[in-house]
Order: sequence, then C-alpha cells, then structure tokens
Amino acid sequence: MVARMADEQRARKMADRIKEIVARRLEKGIKDPRMGFATITDVRVTGDLQHASIFYTVYGSDEERADTAAALKSATGMLRTEVGKNITARLTPSLEFILDALPENASHLTDLLAQAKARDAELERLAAGGRYAGDEDPYVKPRERDDDAYEG
Repeated sequence: MVARMADEQRARKMADRIKEIVARRLEKGIKDPRMGFATITDVRVTGDLQHASIFYTVYGSDEERADTAAALKSATGMLRTEVGKNITARLTPSLEFILDALPENASHLTDLLAQAKARDAELERLAAGGRYAGDEDPYVKPRERDDDAYEG
C-alpha cells in the first residue's frame, strides 16, 4: 500500500495546531522538576502527516537545556495523547523534540557584528590621522602631449 501524501497547506495547518496545543500544555506545566522555561519556536509535519518535529528553545544554562530535553522526552507520550485529543486527523503523528539553536546562533552573529563594527571604527579612527606613504595618487598618468612641439 502506498502512503498518501497530504497537501502542503494541510500539513502546515496541522503543524500550527500542534504548536498551539503543545505550547498551551507546556504553559500549564508538566509535573517534571527537570522542565525548564521552554518556548516552542516551530513545528514541522511530514507530508504524510505521520511525524511532527517540534523545535524549542530553553532559557537558561546548558544543564537546564539538557534537563528540559530529558523532561520533554519523558513527557512525549502524554503530549502526543494531548495532541491526538485536539486534532481532527485519523492518526496522531509521532512527536520529536529538537532543541532550536537559532537564538544561540543569532546571539553569536550579533556578537560578531559588534566586533566587526568596533574594528571598522578603529580603522576609521586610524585612517583619519593617516598620511600616504608615497605620492597621494600613485598611479602613473599619461603625459600630456604638446601638439605645437610636434613636427610631423
């Protein structure tokens, strides 16, 4: 039997609905002391609607991120049941939680841009007081021809 593919719009709607359901459930709280402050950033559902990848971020340290990952892994079954009760699909997709590195990457890029800006400002400051090592215009110019001196 060939698996039937849902249209992209339906997969997107289901992903949005799963994001809403899981975020609401996390907001209410999960009875796991390891659970940190997690935010659902995105959900992607496969074309056959069988699997949902849930991307999340955690505010805190690496240890808090690891603890939250473990808490989400142990709560996956309960969250899948919650999703199944609240979507109108024949089958409930499997759930996979993936730590979203986007905020860390964005923070790193912001730091790199700040460093580049500081270097540019330093170069601009140095250039303002600088002088040319040789002639101001080092390019050789063609000699101007004096037409009167030419006797042909």
